[in-house]
Amino acid sequence: MKIDLHIHSTCSDGRMPLEEIFQTARRKDIGCISIADHDSIDCQEAAEALARQYDMQYIFGLELNVSFSHPGYRKGKPVSLDFLGYQYDIHDQALVKKLQDLRAYRRKRADQILKNINHELVKANLEAFTPEDLNEIQNSVDGTLGRPHLADYLVKRGIVSNKQEAFDRYLVKCNVPKMPLTLSEASGLVRGAGGKLILAHPNHPRGTSLISFTSSLSEQQNIIEETMLPYIDGIECWHSSHDEGTTTSYLVFSKRFGLMVTGGSDCHQNPVLIGTLDVPGYVAEQFDLPETVSR
Repeated sequence: MKIDLHIHSTCSDGRMPLEEIFQTARRKDIGCISIADHDSIDCQEAAEALARQYDMQYIFGLELNVSFSHPGYRKGKPVSLDFLGYQYDIHDQALVKKLQDLRAYRRKRADQILKNINHELVKANLEAFTPEDLNEIQNSVDGTLGRPHLADYLVKRGIVSNKQEAFDRYLVKCNVPKMPLTLSEASGLVRGAGGKLILAHPNHPRGTSLISFTSSLSEQQNIIEETMLPYIDGIECWHSSHDEGTTTSYLVFSKRFGLMVTGGSDCHQNPVLIGTLDVPGYVAEQFDLPETVSR
């Protein structure tokens, strides 16, 4: 049975709607799946229903961005880290309310980013964005608004030729910090809702990961040991950005401290990475799921 516990849908910054994701997952013989959208659980009930329809095991998923600092690195300045929440109660009021707040802040953040971009456009004698542009962007998003949606709009307007250029020329320079969420808060929200909190892609070379502090796996794991163990339940060892050495090292570390281990493609559907990782069956067994899949 193939497993993929880190997939994004159009409820955040993925490019495929749920139905298409599950069709793709079925073609690739996925037996256990989780949609882990950014700051959004709006698709979870529909995803669970589709999993039943396609005879797959389903785990409720979520990805939260955390502002994290360590006194031994970057002079104590915080970096962004991602954490995955699994098997939580999707109706938990504290979790639902916080996600609503995070999404509302994303709208304000997008507005400020566009204002920053306007300064750059005016300097280049280009037409500035208007509030109507932000409304159009918002209306194109099924779920959580993020910088990838702004990048798509910059491409649509012909200001840049592709999303990477949008980030390189505008979205990095004009960025506004996300709503701060501490590791303690994220842990309290997910665990308070009966779920498990997992450190996502700890050695992702281009993403929000511990590599922002150090590329040394042993130093990364020291940071986890010193500061994270009271708050997390596991580590995402298999990830599309991890090489074999990273996965092996984090498996050894997780076993040492009795942590869960998970894995997923982190597929945003460009390219389609669903089911490309060899995640072993015992990963699903950690969640004590009902035996609903025959293959």
